[in-house]
Amino acid sequence: MKVKTALILCAGLGKRLNPLTLKKPKPLLELNNITLLENTINLIKEIGIKKIFLNTFHLENQIYDYLKEKNFNISINIISDGHEILNTGGGIKNMMCNSDEKNFFVFNSDTVWDLNYLKYIKEMEKFFENNNISNALLVVNKKLSFDKKLNGDFNLEKNLLTKNKENQYIYTGCQIISKVLLDNTKNSFSITEIWNELIKKNNLFGIDCKNKFYHIKDLEIYNKLKNKV
Repeated sequence: MKVKTALILCAGLGKRLNPLTLKKPKPLLELNNITLLENTINLIKEIGIKKIFLNTFHLENQIYDYLKEKNFNISINIISDGHEILNTGGGIKNMMCNSDEKNFFVFNSDTVWDLNYLKYIKEMEKFFENNNISNALLVVNKKLSFDKKLNGDFNLEKNLLTKNKENQYIYTGCQIISKVLLDNTKNSFSITEIWNELIKKNNLFGIDCKNKFYHIKDLEIYNKLKNKV
C-alpha cells in the first residue's frame, strides 16, 4: 500500500548554527531565498503525499506563523514536542500517535532536497512495499557529500545496512518506517536506537542514492552553500 503521510522533523535546537538559530529555527533558514522547510515540503508534494505532520519545539511560534502565512496546498498538522524536546525517535512517535496510518515517510528538514531525489525515493517506497519490511533508509556514499568532514553512518550491501569502523554510507534524512517499531519505546529517544536493534537482526534496509548530498550540519557549511547557490 502506498505511503500517504510524511513526517518532518523541525524541533531541533540547531546549536551548531548559532548565532543564527538563537533567533530563528533551523528549518526557516534560507538558501536561494527558499526556506529549508519549504524546500522539504515541495519535494514531499512531488512524491504525491497528501498529508504532512511536523514537530516543533525550539522557537516553535515562528514555524506556526510561517505556515499560517504560506499556502502549500497540502494538509499540514503541527505537533509540538511539548515542554521538553523528544529527540528524533520521540518526535516521530509523538507525530505518529496523531495518525491512523501504519507507515510513514520521515524527512529531516536540514537536507537540501531537490527533484533528483524523486526516483530514489520512489525506488525506496517500492522496495519497502515489495519486501514486507518495517524500515528503509535512503543513503548516499560519503564520496558524494558536499561536506567532506561528515562521517559515514552505515555500510550497504545488497540493500542490507550494517555498521563497522569503515562506514561508507550517510543517511540522507529520508526514510520509511512502520509505526509498530515504536510501540514499546520511551517518550524521548533517538531513532538510531531503533536502527541499531534492526541491524542486530539483519533487518535494516537501505537504498543507494546517487545524488550529490548537501546537508546543513553547521554554520561553516551553511555559509559555503549560501555562496554556492
